[in-house]
Amino acid sequence: MPGVTIYGRRSQIVPAQTLSGEQLKKLSVVSVADALRYFSGVQIKDYGGIGGLKTVNVRSMGSQHVGVFFDGIQIGNAQNGTVDLGKFSLDNMETISVYNGQKSEIFQSAKDYASASAVYMVTRKPVFDDNRKNNLTLKAKTGSFDLANASALWETKLSENISLSTNAEFMYTSGRYKFRYQKDGGYDTTEVRRNGDVRSLRAETALFGKIKHGEWQAKAYFYNSERGYPGAAVKKDYGISLLNEDRQKDRNFFVQSLFRKNLSSFYSLKVQAKYANDYMNYIMPPESTLEPMNNHYWQQEVFVSAANLFSITDWWSANLAIDMQYNHLDADGTDMFNVGFVQPRRYTVLSAAATSMRIQRLKVQGNLLYTFVTDESARNKAVATDKNIFTPTIVASYKPFVKSDLELRAFYKKIFRMPTFNDLYYVQIGNRLLKPEYTTQYNLGIVYNKSFDKGIFTNIGIQADAYYNRVTDKIIATPTSNQLVWTMVNLGYVEIKGVDVGITQGFKFDQVIFNTRLNYTYQTAKDLTPEKDSGGSGGSDHTENFFGHQIPYIPWHSGSAIVNASYRSWDLNYSFIYTGERYMLGGNIPENYIQPWYTHDMSVTKNFQIKKSTFKITAEINNIFNQQYEVVKWYPMPGTNFKINLILII
Repeated sequence: MPGVTIYGRRSQIVPAQTLSGEQLKKLSVVSVADALRYFSGVQIKDYGGIGGLKTVNVRSMGSQHVGVFFDGIQIGNAQNGTVDLGKFSLDNMETISVYNGQKSEIFQSAKDYASASAVYMVTRKPVFDDNRKNNLTLKAKTGSFDLANASALWETKLSENISLSTNAEFMYTSGRYKFRYQKDGGYDTTEVRRNGDVRSLRAETALFGKIKHGEWQAKAYFYNSERGYPGAAVKKDYGISLLNEDRQKDRNFFVQSLFRKNLSSFYSLKVQAKYANDYMNYIMPPESTLEPMNNHYWQQEVFVSAANLFSITDWWSANLAIDMQYNHLDADGTDMFNVGFVQPRRYTVLSAAATSMRIQRLKVQGNLLYTFVTDESARNKAVATDKNIFTPTIVASYKPFVKSDLELRAFYKKIFRMPTFNDLYYVQIGNRLLKPEYTTQYNLGIVYNKSFDKGIFTNIGIQADAYYNRVTDKIIATPTSNQLVWTMVNLGYVEIKGVDVGITQGFKFDQVIFNTRLNYTYQTAKDLTPEKDSGGSGGSDHTENFFGHQIPYIPWHSGSAIVNASYRSWDLNYSFIYTGERYMLGGNIPENYIQPWYTHDMSVTKNFQIKKSTFKITAEINNIFNQQYEVVKWYPMPGTNFKINLILII
């Protein structure tokens, strides 16, 4: 018998948002970072265009508190704790999910419990229809900014139980676009964004295997790029030039594997392993700084995890997971690395005990995570003290009515993030006495999902969550007695209160199908650092205290909308993003004010069936009304731009 694919909606105990399948493919976006803008409670820092750095912040707790997982294993960066999501293409991506707290399943590694929030990227698994043994997908894209993007995906069935997937992608863009530059009471002119070019090559290959009562996977990933980093668009009267010549080269390689098997009705085992090797070369020529800089960084990571699931009864299960991780960072360059850099090595052990119970209409999950961290120096220099930390989480949901699809949910979680190697050991700036930065989260929400068999409505989904977060011992940069030398300290305290609302709805009028997705977030994120300790939110050297002000780059209001219409072989997709007023520094004063911004994007797709092959052509127009806006102050974003996308599936 041929295989049957079943689609459904899984009930999530924790607040979760997902874009997958055709809905993800129809968005007018290039990278994972672009897609995440459509999730409520998520802020993306975009430093200008395709070539700029892109980091994610969930519910204002900071980028270092967001775990980024690729096919189930976290992407690490012990150097600075952030992941540039602009590097990850959507070409072979099947699902992107954002979880507040953690995933609502317990059969997972200890690392899955160790972040305040998480982004999960899941790549495509081979699916073979009509007894086919091979699939081939070719894509080509061109458009504004001299974009040239081509990729190929080949999937083959090696046997009934083993399949192979290979994917490669090349992208080039000059990153040049015009933007309006003006100064109050001064000039108003048009400039061209420069040094935003990107050349990148990504290659992936994966094996997927099925075994009795289980599965295994093995994947190799390679990414290589050279890019310019467009600088702040500030005139020379500010002391900074519009021109920026910083360059960066990246080479990322990792291999990872997974083995999962139900050994009995009582016991299941999941083992994961990963080795990653990352290289970065950052160059600042004399035009960008007083002295040229040419720094090289090498990171390596080894990760091994074993999760053990015990199905005690049909309503009670437990998981015991233990992870071991090793990180090391080497660096050399022109800014005293050879003299003062400690060359740190870090050993981390995580152990999680978790349980899940379902009693009639009540679901309860809880876990206790133990973390041990010890650092060493390859140069026998002083390092941070060892850390032994226990952190708890409890999650619950309740269905008040038997015949209703209404659920109430809540969670409490306390977690921390370790100071990064840069926080602790960066030459002159690092502080090895730093404590971990803690977050405490409280969430109360409501979920309603309903499908309809008759009428114009096909489905409706509503979720609303109110939350309260606290960030303590926040790590910030503050000046020392020498104003030219800063250091990292534990000074900050932030309280975050917010509401996330998401609505999905489906309609059907004869052969026309509509799907909509609406998200809205209201959020206050106040710096409540005591005046006597305040070094200025975000590390700015303020002469006055900004107690109670909104922290940098967090809008009070934000939202997005997606509308998709399908008719026979035609697809129309419209999307809208809005970000309200914000401030670029901790002081909510006129000099730091950033105006709200919004964009409208639209795409049209036509599908052609050529024998057993499918050909798709998509035309996109982004920022339809050519709004001039900045996600990060002085980093202008592109105006109206176009793309043409061709896809051939054989």
